[in-house]
Amino acid sequence: MGNIWIGIDTGGTFTDLVLVDQETGEYCYHKLPTTTSDPSKAILDGIDEIIRLARRRPEEVAFLVLGTTLATNAVLEGKTAPTGMLTTRGFRDVLELARQRRPHYFNLDILKPEPPVKRDCRIEVDGRIDHDGSVSTPLSEDDVRAAANILRDKGVQAVAICFMHSYANPEHEEKAKAMVQKMLPGVYLCTSSEVLAEFREYERFATTAVNASLMPIMDRYLERFEQGVKNLGINRIPRVMQSNGGAVSPAAVRRMPVNTFFSGPAGGVIGTVGLGRQLGIDNMITFDMGGTSTDVCLIKKGEPAKKNERQMGGFPVRTRTLDIHTIGAGGGSLAWIDAGGLLKVGPQSAGAYPGPAAYGRGGTRPTVTDANVVLGRLNPRQLLGGRMKMYPENAQKAFEDELGERLSGDSVKAAAGILEIVNVNMIGALRVISVEQGEDPRDFTLVAFGGAGPLHAADVARTIGMRRVLVPPRPGLLCALGQLHADVRGDFSLTRMLPTTPDSLPTLNTSVKELRTQGERWLSGETEQREEAHFEWLVDLRYVGQNGELILPLPQERLSAADLDQLTAAFHQRHELLYGYKMDEHAVEIVTLRLVVRAKRPTPPAEHAQLEGSDIEKAIVEHRDVWFPETGFVRTPVYDRERLPIGCTFSGPAIVEQMDTTTVVPPGAKVSHDKYGYLMIEMEPAAAGKAK
Repeated sequence: MGNIWIGIDTGGTFTDLVLVDQETGEYCYHKLPTTTSDPSKAILDGIDEIIRLARRRPEEVAFLVLGTTLATNAVLEGKTAPTGMLTTRGFRDVLELARQRRPHYFNLDILKPEPPVKRDCRIEVDGRIDHDGSVSTPLSEDDVRAAANILRDKGVQAVAICFMHSYANPEHEEKAKAMVQKMLPGVYLCTSSEVLAEFREYERFATTAVNASLMPIMDRYLERFEQGVKNLGINRIPRVMQSNGGAVSPAAVRRMPVNTFFSGPAGGVIGTVGLGRQLGIDNMITFDMGGTSTDVCLIKKGEPAKKNERQMGGFPVRTRTLDIHTIGAGGGSLAWIDAGGLLKVGPQSAGAYPGPAAYGRGGTRPTVTDANVVLGRLNPRQLLGGRMKMYPENAQKAFEDELGERLSGDSVKAAAGILEIVNVNMIGALRVISVEQGEDPRDFTLVAFGGAGPLHAADVARTIGMRRVLVPPRPGLLCALGQLHADVRGDFSLTRMLPTTPDSLPTLNTSVKELRTQGERWLSGETEQREEAHFEWLVDLRYVGQNGELILPLPQERLSAADLDQLTAAFHQRHELLYGYKMDEHAVEIVTLRLVVRAKRPTPPAEHAQLEGSDIEKAIVEHRDVWFPETGFVRTPVYDRERLPIGCTFSGPAIVEQMDTTTVVPPGAKVSHDKYGYLMIEMEPAAAGKAK
């Protein structure tokens, strides 16, 4: 029986891996550039390399989990599979009619997003289910056969079956799926009642169409991944991280690839929740800055914020996710001058290849990473513990060639401007998930991770008024480590529009039982630990006539009239808290029932700091000139994090280097180093200052 766990996070620039021995608590870490042409190659190479680094054998691996951005990239880059759709007659154009909302009110030239299914591949068929689930028009089998023949001729690889009111009765969708499956063997199929059994046809159709378009891509990717893992000699079925923070089997992901849009970033959030429990910190904001993007998420009282809908490629995808806000700001974000002569940063990125100019892989345009090199914040000689040589002269030349003439030839001024711009962009992201949600960021600790997070976290935190920044022992690898903290989790929903009156109890309790059956069936395919599973019940409610709903917990699984009264009262209170008023005399209705199934897994052991020596002076590897906004260039000590003694304290300005990241400590900040190896940076909010 093996006792080795491996967590993997594939980003746009690097692939990170963490290995832990559950018995001894020994950790091993590894990082290598992502192979953008085939991400599975870097993953499999990394697994093989980290097992060798740890001097273990593949057959000892008991648990392996992957965080991937494949689905996200496929949608954003328009590289999904050719997809067809069967829909109710008269609803062919739902995907293009959408909600008639303009993203920018005064811009008439915005191009509409390309639907995941082309119009000539959306085929209407006769048959109609009413809102109450009754059949008003039988399904036309002849229409279904004709549609299947058309889609065969179109060469589609996947088909989404989306009929009106299928959430109330999936009979027609199930029948059509069986027929198409028989006529088009090898074509990937999904129905809207399987993907999203909720009302609002546009969101349901869009989510199902996106899901279908990803099924062939994800299946082929997972096939290569699973086969590669098996070829390495690992006999366990790997797991894949979902957007909701749960790890599931590849089979579950093949059915529902839309659940992996925030697979990678979710690992960082779940890992942060785990470290918060370890340190007794409940209120945190994650700050995950990588090579391509920055992801932020608010965690209050140990629970990360969640959402039910996200925009992907211009279309709404309704699936339960952690409320992670992403912007195109990373170490590889490119600096450029717009038509008006203003300096801009991102969202375009140099990626892993050619990467920043300082990496020496052919990149010639200045990036955020190059700015940090020019300003002395990043080691100008090497990264990744010496495995990656740096070329500071390339960074300097990129600034001179691309920005020099436009910015008076001052590369330092240009680099400082890039840092200021990217920091402001990230401050805006923090405001979205805190201030705009009614939360004061000053009440939270900023947890900095990702390869570039600790480089920028202190400046971002001070500017927004936060006083504490926590840097984990392996910040560049926290997303990979977070994968190992993931439980098995599934989310299920069912629309049942009913008043909160005793007359609704029979239908409500029957629907709850239906959801439980669905959850138990799913769980039996994911884990054998059914006795440890926890079933959490939620419900969407609204005032009759409202367009939006509020989510509240159900009092219990088997509802009574008293439970409905309690639920109605709780809704009035919640509505008043959020919107400033309530309408006690107005009828309240249940809209959608929700079930969260969670099977707890053991957590990985805490890693205690294994540090050399007791003299902090021995941790100083050099002094170099580093630029700070309030001082300009100043001679600054550079510490090797591996040599920092337990319990030591020191003050900024300082640079702390390690294999996977660099931490910048601004002047006046105070740093403490605890027994687990965490760095806590405490500082006063910054007064607006100018670079010298």
